[in-house]
Amino acid sequence: MSPAGNEKRISRREMLREGIQMATFLGVGGLVGFLAGKKASGEPLVWQIDPYKCIACGNCATHCVLDPSAVKCVNSFPMCGYCDLCTGYFPPEPLALNTGAENQLCPTGALIRKLVEEPYYEYTIDENLCIACGKCVVGCAAFGNGSLYLQVRHDRCLNCHQCSIAIACPSQAFVRLPASQPYLLKHLYKPSAAL
Repeated sequence: MSPAGNEKRISRREMLREGIQMATFLGVGGLVGFLAGKKASGEPLVWQIDPYKCIACGNCATHCVLDPSAVKCVNSFPMCGYCDLCTGYFPPEPLALNTGAENQLCPTGALIRKLVEEPYYEYTIDENLCIACGKCVVGCAAFGNGSLYLQVRHDRCLNCHQCSIAIACPSQAFVRLPASQPYLLKHLYKPSAAL
C-alpha cells in the first residue's frame, strides 16, 4: 500500500475476472475479424465498365497500363439496328457511304462493316485494332441505338489492385464484379439495377 493510502488493492478474484473478460473480448473480436476476412476473400473481383455510366471520354485508351488498352469496344447485337448509315462507323456527314478510310469514324479501322442484305449491315470489332478511344461509342449513342459500348476484356486485363483507368474515369463508370460474371451485357443489364 502507498503511504497516502488512496490506492485500492485488487484482489486475485477481481484480477482473474478482468483477465477472463479481456480474453473473451479479444477472442470474440478476433473471431469477428477472421469471419469478416474470410467472407471478403470469397470470390475474386474484377474491374468492369458500367455501360450506362460511361461517357466514352477516351481515358481508357490513354490511362491503361497496357498498350494497347485492355478495354475494347463491343457491339450488343440484340440492340443493334444494323443501320446503313451507322453513326458509330461513319461521321455524322460522311463523304460517301462506303468503307473508305476517309469515311470511317474509327481512327484505326477496328470497326468492320459487312453487308447482311440491303439495306442492313453488321458491325463487328477487330479487337486487335481497337484502342478504346470511344469515338464509335459516342457516335452510336448520339444518333443510333447505343449498341456499341466499352468493356474491360479479361483475357487481357491484369486486374490491377487499383485500376489506373478507374482512377482517371470522370464518370466513375468502373465497378468491381465477381470474376464468375465479369461482363455487363448492355442488352441484359438495366441501369436501374444499381451496382
